[in-house]
Amino acid sequence: MGVDGGTGSLRVAVFDEKGKNMGYEVVEYDTYYPKSGWAEQDDGDWWNAMKTAIPAAIKNSKVDPKEIVAITCDATTSTVVLLDKNDQILRRPILWMDVRAASQAEKITNANHRMNRYYLSGVPAESLIPKCMWIKENEAEIWNNTETVLEYTSWMNWKLTGQKTVDNSIAAFRWFYDEPAGGWQKDFYELIGLEDLMDKLPEQILKTGETLGKVSKETASVLGLSENTLVIEGAFDACACMLGVGSVTAGGMAMIGGSSTCLFGLSEVEFHSEGVNGAYPNCAIDGTSLVEGGQASSGSVIAWFRNNLAPKEWFDEAEAKGTTLYQIMDKYAAEIPIGSNGLIMLDYFQGNRAPYSDSLARGMFVGLSLGHEISHIARSIMEGVTFGAAHCIKAMADSGYKVEKIYACGGMAQSDFWMQMHADVMGIPIYITKESQSAGCLGDAMAGAVGSGLYASIEEAANNMVAVDKVYTPIQSNYDDYQFYFEKYMALWPMVSDLVHDMVNYINK
Repeated sequence: MGVDGGTGSLRVAVFDEKGKNMGYEVVEYDTYYPKSGWAEQDDGDWWNAMKTAIPAAIKNSKVDPKEIVAITCDATTSTVVLLDKNDQILRRPILWMDVRAASQAEKITNANHRMNRYYLSGVPAESLIPKCMWIKENEAEIWNNTETVLEYTSWMNWKLTGQKTVDNSIAAFRWFYDEPAGGWQKDFYELIGLEDLMDKLPEQILKTGETLGKVSKETASVLGLSENTLVIEGAFDACACMLGVGSVTAGGMAMIGGSSTCLFGLSEVEFHSEGVNGAYPNCAIDGTSLVEGGQASSGSVIAWFRNNLAPKEWFDEAEAKGTTLYQIMDKYAAEIPIGSNGLIMLDYFQGNRAPYSDSLARGMFVGLSLGHEISHIARSIMEGVTFGAAHCIKAMADSGYKVEKIYACGGMAQSDFWMQMHADVMGIPIYITKESQSAGCLGDAMAGAVGSGLYASIEEAANNMVAVDKVYTPIQSNYDDYQFYFEKYMALWPMVSDLVHDMVNYINK
């Protein structure tokens, strides 16, 4: 069983040893936005989702709970959970996309320490470490009463087993944990004024595929699981998806498109470059370093369009045809020529993760005219998100990490139109696997298969459990047409960044 705690929902799936999805369930939950750039969730919503989705997935699979050998969880990264000495939640968890800690991230960026080599373009405010600094500075009583700092993933593992652990992939990815150099760098935390964090983190650090324990008696009763089911350490959400699409060897690239988009590759060497986050050593698979690019807002911009701009007629058409609003959006966007008649959308609605790592960045439309209609806006959004991913891939190539194929998953991978657009803009073939919608759950199940002894390694699990379903090959004429607009997209932010920063600082003062 794989349990994937995403930004908008909890997804649970049961797989057999060949990667066949036996049963699947999705339960949505809310996100709260107290201020511009802030985002929080409720752990009670997470628990209710687990209590609904896990039994439903078991029922849908028609599998006896006793046959579920292992369960593995993943969830959004840098989502901060604080527990007191009685294991009571102290405040609503701060979601990964929350960028309130921009000034704290800047303080870390300006600190003269070797750990900043992972973020040469700037430390992302969405990271757990600056968020903890913000809590310490702005909610001192809560911080002082905090006994344990967890991530969403470790919270789920704790609910399942009663064990508090740290996921090695999360620690290496966002907590400045450097295993080759001995792990935690105490002088780094002292330098940024967060030395007391060490006393609040769980002591045990587990790697993907290692065993935490078994499902506790109480939790098994509530969730309909067996007490004999092993709980295996997984990886953070996007990393689980990378495993789930089979991008498990050096030189590949996974594009995980959800509310945000993550672009991950594995390098045989640890390198560091502006515009590319990482590379994080031994993050996902020992002997490799994780190369990171990504967008803070991608699918969430499409959702924003759906919720605020999509015309009623599109919803009516979707209902009449028994399809989704997104498919209707594809239809009308496809009727608009490349470049949206001179309209460019900048996708920085919740900041920029790469290549600028700018938490104060915000989105915009440039080139609007009275001749533009809602279909032009729809296409410009899809193009803008695609340009953002292509910008990350270009930054990697400029650093020497050349991408020759991309394995994509998530909501965007369900759109043939959008995937072909990505291939055309990047000039790189895009591969879609059979379980692209539940890649995170499959990556979890692969970790469970390794942890329970079914397969000897993640690579062996991928060879047996992952299969390619579609390939989108770049169309050269489209690639040529897109380059003018892509270049203008890349030129835009440096020209307007100071103005946007002033506006964001003004409304947040």
